[in-house]
Amino acid sequence: MAKLYLVGTGPGSSDYLTEAAIKASESVDVLVGSQRALDLFPGFSGETLLLKARNMDEMMKKSVSLVEDGKNVAILSTGDPGFSGVLKPIMNIRDDLDLEVVPGISSLQLAAARLQISWDDVNLITLHGKGNSDAVLDLLDNGKATIVLPDFRVEKLAQFLIGNGINPERKVTVCERLSYPDERLFTGTVKEVASEEFSYLCVMVIY
Repeated sequence: MAKLYLVGTGPGSSDYLTEAAIKASESVDVLVGSQRALDLFPGFSGETLLLKARNMDEMMKKSVSLVEDGKNVAILSTGDPGFSGVLKPIMNIRDDLDLEVVPGISSLQLAAARLQISWDDVNLITLHGKGNSDAVLDLLDNGKATIVLPDFRVEKLAQFLIGNGINPERKVTVCERLSYPDERLFTGTVKEVASEEFSYLCVMVIY
């Protein structure tokens, strides 16, 4: 049977793409990923399938079907496949494939590195694809910084926090477009973030 690779491509820049990720991705017949992930492999000569938020389920099932048909496939997962990535949806479809997970560097790890935070002593949570929820509120007062992967818009998360009783003057840092040339670290208050505009590629650190 052919093999399915779930390949972590890091936060975005090719600087954070591992040798293992390159080797796995260049060995397959079909490469599946978002446009920014596919752009990391401009020399790939096989078939490519574009992964979008609205066709995620379809592309996961298509990838499994291609493996069943005898093709080696790599699904590119920004960050790490095991954290808000493609591992869970693939395992929900079929858990007996010849599967290899190639870990990547998460934007949460890079945010911690940029801010010189020891990330074994923080709260880590992803809201990606889940919407803003009380789950983040339950973590905010245990004496640790909380690193959040927001659900699309970081300013909406800030508005949610204020609406649920978090002090608008509470200190936060937004790490925007980590690893890209226009990377930005914005430190201010929850209130300031709520009224700013950021790209969708953000991590928020709540102190």
